[in-house]
Parts: sequence; C-alpha cells; structure tokens
Amino acid sequence: TNSISSNLQHLYILKQFFNTMACTLDRTNPLGGLPPKHCLNGGYKPVFTDRLLLEEALQFCKTSLEDNLKHNVNLVRVSAPLFVTRASGFNDNLNGTERPATFEPRDFPGVHLEVPFSLAKWKRWALHYYKVEAGKGIVTDFRGLRCDDDVDYTHSLYVDQFDWEKHIAPADRNVEYLKTTVTAIYKALYDTEQAVCKKYGIEPYLPEEITFATSDDMIKEHPHATPKGRENILCEKYKAVFFIGIGGMKEDGSLRHDGRAPDYDDWITERADGGFGLNGDLLVWNPVLKQSFELSSMGIRVNPEVLLKQLDLCHVPERKSFVWHKMLLDGTLPQTIGGGIGQSRTCQFLLRACHIGEVQHGWYNPAEVEILKKDGINLLGLGEFDADPLAKSA
Repeated sequence: TNSISSNLQHLYILKQFFNTMACTLDRTNPLGGLPPKHCLNGGYKPVFTDRLLLEEALQFCKTSLEDNLKHNVNLVRVSAPLFVTRASGFNDNLNGTERPATFEPRDFPGVHLEVPFSLAKWKRWALHYYKVEAGKGIVTDFRGLRCDDDVDYTHSLYVDQFDWEKHIAPADRNVEYLKTTVTAIYKALYDTEQAVCKKYGIEPYLPEEITFATSDDMIKEHPHATPKGRENILCEKYKAVFFIGIGGMKEDGSLRHDGRAPDYDDWITERADGGFGLNGDLLVWNPVLKQSFELSSMGIRVNPEVLLKQLDLCHVPERKSFVWHKMLLDGTLPQTIGGGIGQSRTCQFLLRACHIGEVQHGWYNPAEVEILKKDGINLLGLGEFDADPLAKSA
C-alpha cells in the first residue's frame, strides 16, 4: 500500500511539474514525439546519407567541442563513474522528480547503485579529490540514463554530455563571473560550428556573440506565454541566448521557468537587477526545427548557506545527512561553477538533424520510428528493423 501511494504521489508530482516546464513533447498525442510537421512528408532532407561519414562527423563535432572547452574555460579531462551508491547522495536530482536507474550487485544484496542523471555533485567532489586549484576545472565524457525523460525528437533515455566543473573563489559567486564563463563556453560552441561547417559544407548559423536575458524579465514582458513560448520569442529574435534564473517558484506557486534540484545550482540569490538565481540555460534557435533548442544548462553552485535554504524550500532537509551534503556544509568541497553540454543535442544542431536519434543510438516510440523510416529519416541502429525487437520484453 505504501508503495502504491508513493507511486501515485510520484506521478502527481511529475504531472504538476510537466505542466509548467519548457518541453517539446506533446503528451496529449500518442505520436507527440515526432519532429514538427514541416520536417515530415519530404520537408526535411538529412545532411548525411553515408553512415560512416556521419560517424566521422559526430566524432569531429565532439572532439572539436571538447578541445575548445578545455582551452576556453581552463579544463582538464578526467574519467568519470558510470554508477554511484544511493546512500552517498552523489547522484543528482535534476528537477527533483525523476527516478534513477537502479540495480543491486549480485553478491551484495541491499546495496543500491544508481546510474547518475549527471555528475553535478560528483564533479564538485572530484575537484576536491584531484586538488584542483581555483581558476581551473575538469571536464568528463559523461554517459547516463534518465528513465523519466521525454522520448521525442530532442530527448532520449540515454544522455551523453560534457560535464564540467570549475573551482572558483567565494568572491566569484556573482552574475558577472557567470556571464564571463558563459561567453567562453559560447565561443567554444561558435568555433566548433565554424569548423564543422567548413569541413562538411554546412551553412553556419550562430551569431558571433550570445545575448543575455533573465526569466524574471521575460515573465513580466510575456506573462501569459509558456516557458517554451518565452524561449522561442527570445531565440527567434537573437539566435543564441543565455536565459538567467532557472528554478524556484513564482508568487502563485508555479515554477518560475523549469525546475532545478536544491543541491547544485544556486537559484535563490538575488542579483543586482532584482531577479533571482545565478544559473541558466544556453539556448539557440534551431533553423531545422524552427524553435528554441537547449544546448547547455549551467550555473554557480550552492554554498552552505544557500544549500540549507534551498533544501528547506524543497522540503528535503533530510539530505543534510548524506555524505556529499555533509562535505559541502563542513567546507570540504570548494566553491564552484559548472554545467553540462549535451553531446548528442549539440551534434543534432551542428549537423542539422531533425531527430536526436539520427545522431545517437537510443530507444524511441516504435510507431514513430516506422513513420520516420517511411519518410526517409533513419534513426541510428533502428531504421533497419521492420519492428523494434526489443520494444517489449517477454
């Protein structure tokens, strides 16, 4: 009975959350994961038809972006875990509602291991572990699973991203430092697009400079627009935007603009402009999909004071007893800024693909896969099957 009640509560929270987040999946449509209508029925032609050339391009995109990131942000590549223990508190809670992929080792019943959603907490510990000095950071080639993520043309159950984290001084916990870092990351993306387009004969799209905006101002200017609608307005106008202030609630109790877990990004600190939050999303206008397109989420991380406040606001004060949280509260972990840059999402944008499955081996709605296949849009590894043999388990 307790399990049923817990599951129902989980579904209710998810429903409330999805009603106020910026997303692309139409949950009222059984085929809501398909790309926009203008991409179907011959409206879209893939840039690559040679699969090996596509794989070469994917590798070039990722290698170029990683090299540019390391140079621009002063990062060093380190290895990363594929799973962490539940008791450690090292897994991220993303929006605070998702279920992790969990398993028990055969010979250790009762030990719960989780595939991370991202490495936001682990990376901060890693800076301490590797004794990284202030002004320098790390980047990882992260692979994970997100069981509760959308499965559509921009989302997958499988996530691959460049997870990065940088040690900063306490005095750097301000919006100016955030903007400086965003500018360096955007330059890495811009330079990568220039190189990819030159190599493969694709028309460049990104502007040389990124525009900064705040969720607080956009809510005032467009009070009746959805979060996705506000993103579309900005991105269509400026082409590349960093949207400051993600997480937290409006006065009516609804999400301000998407959700954030309480224990990595700082989404409550008041800025000089009167808004709140030292985090944000890097968005571009996707010329193929004709909509805003998130490439990265990042922010200045919580300090002990902000952590305690955000845990209370999210009604999860018990997390203070986790190993990771104790290390932050006692000053063991450094002050940091960090984020993740989606590898497949970035490749989808750079290579002008209309579906993320064109640049990533994943699992998608078999009915949608068949429709895409008939339209000449083959997803990696799935386009050769009449039906997905793994869609249902015996």
